[in-house]
Amino acid sequence: MERRKITARSITAMKGREKIAMITAYDYPTAKLADAAGVDGILVGDSLGMVVLGLENTLGVTLTDMLIHVAAVARAKPKALVVADMPFMTYETGPRDALRNAAKLVRAGAEAVKPEGGQEIFDVVEKLVKYGIPVMGHVGLNPQRVLSLGGFRMMGKTEEQAKKVIEDVKALEEAGAFAVVIEFVPASVAKAATESVKIPTICIGAGPYCDGQILVLHDVIGLSERPPSFAKRYADVAAAIRNAVANYVEEVKKGVFPSADHYRD
Repeated sequence: MERRKITARSITAMKGREKIAMITAYDYPTAKLADAAGVDGILVGDSLGMVVLGLENTLGVTLTDMLIHVAAVARAKPKALVVADMPFMTYETGPRDALRNAAKLVRAGAEAVKPEGGQEIFDVVEKLVKYGIPVMGHVGLNPQRVLSLGGFRMMGKTEEQAKKVIEDVKALEEAGAFAVVIEFVPASVAKAATESVKIPTICIGAGPYCDGQILVLHDVIGLSERPPSFAKRYADVAAAIRNAVANYVEEVKKGVFPSADHYRD
């Protein structure tokens, strides 16, 4: 039976009924493969800056970068929900700018957007939802704040930080978010946050108690140079690519390729 299209409403309805499995993808072929594998959501993450573009962090990713990759993923026509990260400084300047930039992502093919932050972006989330753009929140570690944090550090370890994570999730629910990503916090904090709201939480490096999980595709398939400690590698695609190209180089050097099967006189 053909899979039904998953929407933001579908994701919200999965809370308490079924675990949500999401993954990142940044282009047409990986989006096709991830969707065929049965993921519920595909995040076109600004993590592409680090795993695709070779940047040190996500701060250098532009809206133009995101539009190109969102459009590529959307062309795969996945049944999974397509969520687009809002890159650095495309929403922090206020609801008006956020609405304008989110609309561009939607026109490119995004079916929801994901800004980073909690209570401080309440008005941004509220505005986007009001005008029909589904919003997935993102609390805990916010990679776009790596400079002020001094690195990719676990959040929620102190009582004050833990309280903020929980209050941020509550604020995002109140603002109208349909789900919230919780990144790199203690599992106990993620559990408390998950139990405090009616919308689903999706963990990345925050333990098993959320309503779902998300990982970066390149971490899962072994293409990342610096995978985080909380990621699990399910395949070594890097080795397969390296071996395939090495075999090609060897055959070219020896005159084995192309053989008669690969050309016409």
